[in-house]
Amino acid sequence: MLIYIVKPGDDIDSIASRFGVPTDRVIYVNQLDYPYRLAVGQALLITFETIISGRNVISNGFAYPFISPWVLGQTLPFLDELSVFSYGFTTGGELVLPALPTEWMINDAISEGTKPVLTLTPFGPDGQFSNYLIHRVLSDTAARNRLIRNLYETVLNQGYQGVNIDFEFILAEDRDRFTEFVRDVTYAVNELGYEVTVDLAPKTSADQPGVLYEGKDYPALGAAADRVLIMTYEWGYTYGPAMAVAPINNVREVLDYAVTEIPREKISMGVPNYGYDWKLPYVRGESKATTIGNVEAIQIAMRNDSRILYDETAQSPYFSYVNEGITHEVWFEDARSMLAKYRLVREYGLHGIGCWQIMQLFRNMWIVAQGDIEGMEII
Repeated sequence: MLIYIVKPGDDIDSIASRFGVPTDRVIYVNQLDYPYRLAVGQALLITFETIISGRNVISNGFAYPFISPWVLGQTLPFLDELSVFSYGFTTGGELVLPALPTEWMINDAISEGTKPVLTLTPFGPDGQFSNYLIHRVLSDTAARNRLIRNLYETVLNQGYQGVNIDFEFILAEDRDRFTEFVRDVTYAVNELGYEVTVDLAPKTSADQPGVLYEGKDYPALGAAADRVLIMTYEWGYTYGPAMAVAPINNVREVLDYAVTEIPREKISMGVPNYGYDWKLPYVRGESKATTIGNVEAIQIAMRNDSRILYDETAQSPYFSYVNEGITHEVWFEDARSMLAKYRLVREYGLHGIGCWQIMQLFRNMWIVAQGDIEGMEII
């Protein structure tokens, strides 16, 4: 396979003819809608084989129980693990179940040879990460042990084949307690023959200040858990200025630090399956970007006759357009940016990737991983 960048005057039939591949395949792989318009600068994945599936890069994807069964079915053949998002807990250590049934997700994953993983999050009543809840449970031995026992029993009885611990905004004073909790959960889940992954904020130094970072001890957590997922995304985010969500240069800085503290074969690199649409100018405290899908981003570019550009430093596509007199800037992911991320995984010798999240199908993301990652051409 290769990646072709659309030039002025191109159309889908001429591109398919140029490479001697069926037009329908180009349409399918790139999720093009009738009448199959193209945007100048758009990255098209051109595949020379009919059957495109598999697990060439070890991949985990997060999904809420309200995911479309069709989207899940399209994605599972590429996933080693499906992280079901999410289970909560009370201050007493009782598990709080997801609002919707998860049994069908577990069964579908197992049928496809994908491991279903229980994701544990400390969400408060407002639906946000609660360091108060974390502190209460980690400071109460009985509640902490009850939570671990409930996790063990749920994995045993519900068919899960692993646990993902996604705690954010941990207080600095709870840093060691959190490490001990992860170690004890890992010990319990390992008894069942399964693994535990802990999610880490993207640190670049051991003493990095901030509530996202101070409660996460990289080397200790790397030793306590079977694997870690570093959340290398959200540089461009809802309330920040317009920029790439996961710029390669920033991701590389995080990995440079991480591999000095954690065995690289235990590390999965986080990748985003979304982009943002910002209104300009950006005003701190007032501006708010709109979250969009990667396929949706291309459709926005087409509707506005925008030329898609590519930032070589960030290794990310972007474009701008004007609507009702307001300038917008859009950053998203495409086949090129995903190839750059897979190459980073290979370069650093990491375990694989963790995708936040798989609620919208982005077929390019998964198919690119099945190609020659080092040698794939972009023309």
